[in-house]
Amino acid sequence: MSGCRICGKRHRVGFVSTRFSGTDGVSLETEKWAAVFEGEGLECFYFAGELDRPAECSYLAELAHFTHPDIKEIHRNAFGARVRQRSVTQRIYELKRVLKNELYRFIEKFSIDLLVPENALTIPLNLPLGIALTEIISETGIPTIAHHHDFFWERQHFKTNAVWEFLNMAFPPHLPHIQHVVINSSADNQLGLRTGISATVIPNVMDFDHPPPGYDAFEENGEIRHETNRSFDPYAADVRRDLGVAENEKLILQPTRVVKRKGIEHAIELVHRLDTRAKLIISHASGDEGYDYEQRIREYSRLLGVDTRFVSNIINHRRGVTPGGRKIYTLYDIYPHADLVTYPSDFEGFGNAFLEAVYFCKPIVVNTYSIYSMDIKPKGFSVVEMDGYVAEDTVLQARRVLEDEQLRAEMVAHNYRTARKYFSFSVLRNKLSVLLSDCLGCRFGG
Repeated sequence: MSGCRICGKRHRVGFVSTRFSGTDGVSLETEKWAAVFEGEGLECFYFAGELDRPAECSYLAELAHFTHPDIKEIHRNAFGARVRQRSVTQRIYELKRVLKNELYRFIEKFSIDLLVPENALTIPLNLPLGIALTEIISETGIPTIAHHHDFFWERQHFKTNAVWEFLNMAFPPHLPHIQHVVINSSADNQLGLRTGISATVIPNVMDFDHPPPGYDAFEENGEIRHETNRSFDPYAADVRRDLGVAENEKLILQPTRVVKRKGIEHAIELVHRLDTRAKLIISHASGDEGYDYEQRIREYSRLLGVDTRFVSNIINHRRGVTPGGRKIYTLYDIYPHADLVTYPSDFEGFGNAFLEAVYFCKPIVVNTYSIYSMDIKPKGFSVVEMDGYVAEDTVLQARRVLEDEQLRAEMVAHNYRTARKYFSFSVLRNKLSVLLSDCLGCRFGG
């Protein structure tokens, strides 16, 4: 690579997190930041406990993962209690030293001149990693853009703890070499009130300047249209069959994990009350938050007579084949076949699934969670809303959207135009330009 297209210098960016793999929000947004950096001639490298990036630009440190047994043991003793044992403190410092040495080797190996911690200085899933990062930034003065997705004070689980001094020191640290980035205005307000740190708000984005393959999203005059060519990709042609959705049934997509804050019971109730042949497809598994809520969702589906399909076994971040020989799809293979997307979350840091539905020109039913109400709704999107519960008006609007093709076309076209204006890569590029100017003296965008 020849170097930055603005200044000609070789700038090397080091992304640091617990995991860069799969379809979690941090990994997805990191890909988008890296795409913008690399498009401007910067080189990107990755440090984490789990990686699916190319080996030549990756540094694997297994202790960095939040599921590492030693890290999980610290987490168990640090949270849910108000006093910790001396041995826990000693163990935190021991593991911090190991991770600190790994981070120094990463910086030296790839000649990193800009660090980008992705949530590693935000939510304390790995206390030693956050402390190690903080000390390195303080010791080296390396320019840093800390990208914050989920603060610990936003999660009830972290509020009772025995590690307040570490949280106040490193989650996030208040250091002169760090530019802080948050993904919504509420986080910006709370960060300032709690720590005195000022931040830049950079929302999650999608590449709305380049529609998904097979989508006729632009007319010759630049206007958006809604046509979707579901058959353009032979690989994904069997999606509905493999999901068990008949041609005369509606595919209602819930493109989230099965966790309590996603409000999936509202999607089940909505499908029940739509009074139409439909299946509710849930794309992701419960993950590391337990399976009690999934059991609740299965029982509720049976109670209301809704055919709910849990299909995470055949959806992954890459195409492939299961051990049993079934075809594995990506979530982006599923979106084109959806008739309606449900997003009834009680809380979200931003709303990746919302932007994905807009990107794939799908109508959306959304709960008015706080960040949607503050940062997304004011932009003027056209969606079916619910306010904490499924009202009769919500059901009527959703049914009308499913039945009225013209209304549906107008909604998704309007939403695409709106998102292209406020949540596109060009927005990200312009925001990062200012930060890089402060960090490296290099400004791009425009």
